[in-house]
This record gives sequence, structure tokens and C-alpha cells, in this order.
Amino acid sequence: MSAIPDPFSDRRRWQWLALAAAFGVLVWLLAPILTPFVLSALLAWLGDPLVRRIQNSGRSRTTGVLLVFTLMTSVIVLAVLLLIPLIENQIGKLIDWLPRFGAWLTGTAVPWAEQRFNLELAGYVDPSQLIELLKKHWQEAGGIAANIFGGVSKSGLAILGWIANLALIPVVTFYFLRDWPVMMARIRELLPRPVEPLVLKLAGESDQVLGGFLRGQISVMIALGVIYGTGLWLVGLDLGILIGLVAGLVSFVPYLGAAVGIGAAVIASLVQHGDWMHLLLVVAVFGVGQTLESFVLTPWLVGDRIGLHPVAVIFAIMAGGQLFGFLGVLLALPVAAVVMVVLRYAHARYTHSKLYGADDAVPATVAAAAAAVPVGAEPEDFPVVDDDLPPTDPMPPHP
Repeated sequence: MSAIPDPFSDRRRWQWLALAAAFGVLVWLLAPILTPFVLSALLAWLGDPLVRRIQNSGRSRTTGVLLVFTLMTSVIVLAVLLLIPLIENQIGKLIDWLPRFGAWLTGTAVPWAEQRFNLELAGYVDPSQLIELLKKHWQEAGGIAANIFGGVSKSGLAILGWIANLALIPVVTFYFLRDWPVMMARIRELLPRPVEPLVLKLAGESDQVLGGFLRGQISVMIALGVIYGTGLWLVGLDLGILIGLVAGLVSFVPYLGAAVGIGAAVIASLVQHGDWMHLLLVVAVFGVGQTLESFVLTPWLVGDRIGLHPVAVIFAIMAGGQLFGFLGVLLALPVAAVVMVVLRYAHARYTHSKLYGADDAVPATVAAAAAAVPVGAEPEDFPVVDDDLPPTDPMPPHP
């Protein structure tokens, strides 16, 4: 197998850097209109493997695209129709539940903490101001729709543009799904011949990293959200569904979802019920969820696929949103996957370079033998290193 050519071994590396900088500036300038196209490309990328499976079963590409597009559209519409009223109802319960929380905080939790730890906390805890602030903003949020439609004359073009972008997503997604292999082939043809093998190699690894996270970890997040929400609802918590959804959403950070969910569910249970039975049931729900995640969900849905580190995911999403807004949030994970793969490639090159000193490294057997010697050992304790050296003649006897 021939070695992959190195595209950065000549002076053209600066041309690549200039091209990358120009591309970044172009994305930044076109960010307001790129959002529907990027979202459509992500949806097409997610649906293409299923289209290829249908195509490999003997059906045409168009048939596979129609089936997958119908399935994706049905799932999205069903999720919107179910989740929006459910979340709105849960947030309404949360706002109505806040006065009860304030009464429990000042009447039960604070006196117990003062007596238990000999502290004076009553003067520092005043939940009434926070509750009134939240209720005020919630009442204002209830009139957002009226304000938007009432101000069509002032911002009609912006609203029409938003509706046009929303309607553009399914259309562009359909064409991306249908022509995905053709577009990938055209992009491959545009690659300079010396760098094509390397780019294809890095692109394949990036697809593996990003796919391992999106198709695996997000499936685990959705499953945990359903498990937590259903379990807490069966326990009898008014806010159980909302707490479960939030816990599932942040579960891509190990143990964070369970910690947030248990904390919120315990407080909600104490405020609503205040007995040990419901607390034990809450803990049991998260115990079952964590057990299923460790032994069923993660091995089945994620397995040994390479995923992005949770800290890298958080930083990428925050940085993308700060730099490019919603478009940056959409581009954050793909860019993070590519950067991760490129950094691995750069690390491999560095560890095999003269700068690292790979050619002058100590033989592995000598290094292993040296590492095995305890601190303060005597010379006779040093192990004998057999590095396949040629035998030497013994010294002649002293005359």
C-alpha cells in the first residue's frame, strides 16, 4: 500500500491557510442565509445511511429517499405536536408551583438548616422577589405571539423571511437526500490529487466521530429523557416530565443528568409530598435509569464507536453560538469532529518527527527495564536487558 502524500510538506501550506481563512470569512458573511442549508445538510447526512440500506435492498434511490423523507417528516411533526403543548403545560405548572416552593423553603428547609447547622439563614433567603420576577416575565411571554402578529407592519419582512427559511428546510433536505452521492462525488473530484487520499481518510474518521456521537449519544439522551420523565410521572410528581426531559438533555455529560435530575426531583418531591416513600421512589427511578444506561443503552446504542468528549461538545456549542449565532450551534459538532481528527493526525505526525526526537528514542526494552527498577535500588538489582545483541567473546584469562 502506497504512503499517503503529505500536503503540507511544501510552500503551498500558506495557500491552504489563506483558502481556509477566506472560507471562514465567507461563512461569517453569509451566516444569515446559510442556516436552512446547513440544517438541511445535517438532516440529509443523518438520513443517507438509511437511504443506502433501502437502495442496497434492490429499490431505487428515489424510493429510498421518499420513504426516509416521509419518516423523518412524520417524526419531526409528531414530536413538535406532542412536545410543545406538553412542555408549555409543564412550564405553566412550574410557575404555579413556585409559591409552594417559596413557602417550603422559608417554612421548612431554612429552619431545618438553621437548627441542624447552627446558622442564621432567614435574613438571606427571600424567594418572593424571584417568584414575582419569574411570574411577571412568564405573563409577558404569554403575549409574545400577539405582539409578533401585531407588529407585522413593522417587521413583516423579517417574519416572512423566517417563514421562508422554515419552509425551505424540507425542500432542500429532499434534494440533498436525493443527490447526496452525486454531491460527494463532485466534491471529491474538486480535491487536488496529491491531498485526496489524506482528505478522504480524515473525512471518514470525522464521519465516524460525529456519527458515533449523534447517532449514539443523542439516542441515549432521548431514551433517558423518556425513562426519567415516565418514571417521575408514575411516581406522582407534577413536574416529573419536565425534570425528566431536562435530565435526559444534559446526560451527554457523564453523571450530570442524573445529578441534576435527582436534585430537582428530590426538591419537587419534598415540596409536593414531603415523605420518605416518594423520595425512595425518586431515587429508584434514577437508579433504574443509570443501570439501563450503563448495561443496556450505552453498549447497544453507542458501543465502541468513537465519540466526542463531553467537555469538547459543551465548548464547541458555546463557541459556535458566540461566533455565528444559531448557525454556529449547527456547525459546532461537525467542526469539532473535524478538528478532533485533524489534531489526532497532527499528534501522530509530531510523535514521528525529528522535533519530537523519535529517531533518537531509547529502545523500548531498555526503557521498560529502566522503568522497572525501583527508586534506591542497588546495582545488583538492575535487571538484565536482552535486546537481541550479538554475543561477545569472553575476556581472555589474565596471564
